[in-house]
Amino acid sequence: MEITNVSEYEAIAKQKLPKMVYDYYASGAEDQWTLKENQHAFSRILFRPRVLIDVSKIDLRTTVLGFNISMPIMIAPTAMQKMAHPEGEYATARAAAAADTIMTLSSWATSSVKEVASTGPGIRFFQLYVYKDRSVVTQLVRRAERAGFKAIVLTVDTPRLGRREADIKNRFVLPPNLTLKNFEDLDLGKMDKTNDSGLASYVAGQVDQSLSWKDVKWLQTITKLPILVKGVITAEDARLAVQYGAAGIVVSNHGARQLDYVPATIMALEEVVKAAQGRIPVFLDGGVRRGTDVFKALALGASGVFIGRPVVFSLAADGEAGVRKVLQMLHDEFELTMALSGCRSLKEITRDHVVTEWDHPRIAPRL
Repeated sequence: MEITNVSEYEAIAKQKLPKMVYDYYASGAEDQWTLKENQHAFSRILFRPRVLIDVSKIDLRTTVLGFNISMPIMIAPTAMQKMAHPEGEYATARAAAAADTIMTLSSWATSSVKEVASTGPGIRFFQLYVYKDRSVVTQLVRRAERAGFKAIVLTVDTPRLGRREADIKNRFVLPPNLTLKNFEDLDLGKMDKTNDSGLASYVAGQVDQSLSWKDVKWLQTITKLPILVKGVITAEDARLAVQYGAAGIVVSNHGARQLDYVPATIMALEEVVKAAQGRIPVFLDGGVRRGTDVFKALALGASGVFIGRPVVFSLAADGEAGVRKVLQMLHDEFELTMALSGCRSLKEITRDHVVTEWDHPRIAPRL
């Protein structure tokens, strides 16, 4: 069967993967309301396309933190990719580099920063969880710097792990042949089997629940790399991110895996963009499955989007080729959406190109 869109990879991944692994990637917190909403909310934003514009040449290129990339579509950090495919993060890194875009490596990757760097050139960011033992954090950041990573993506929505009931039912644990490679020689690379989610127990034991804004400042004292704050969904926190020197914000609800009944990220985006007042870029993570979704995010003020689940599902289905295809499909769909909306470059995408149900409830009824 020929794959014609990103969402089709999920069913293939579900067939191929052990239940525990598929459920870990696919599930959200508690009732999974936000999980469904992250995707569905995009359908409540409609287009106002402009016609009779010369769209014979379309430029998707953009810069993120000064790095020039082929499109405003990047790879979000997703943990333990070797559960999806033996090549795991190596395959994802090669696919991102081939597409000329940015990959974010998870702290909880099954390949180390050094191993990922060994795949060849590419622009890579390192996602960071702050552990109770700050010397561990310092070592992780140093290694990321040495491996040529260009930014730190600080996850700020996980003082504790959300309640992911599938993981509890499955007694989720990292398969015995794999380790959290960035922590291997720090004796934190293994996860114990528990009567709960093994990951939830690991987080409770290791991740610092006292993390606060002052730690964003502390991080700036240990690294010169720009720091993106990932997990902001309110104006109040957006203003604090600016105040505390973040280089950018990723509007994210952790793939709906932390607090259920928070808004879809596309619904929270404009509030955050307005609060940031153009002082730092704002990115969106969560629910992006179509080029139309990318356009909608940019029209509402995002500087780019990050994709997570589409990467692990396509990786499970077809390894590096799967991830390449996802990036190519999103690129092509986004380019087509731009053409059909009358936009030749990213700067031509404006708020006037979309209408939302909160602008005019009668025009965009609840679909």
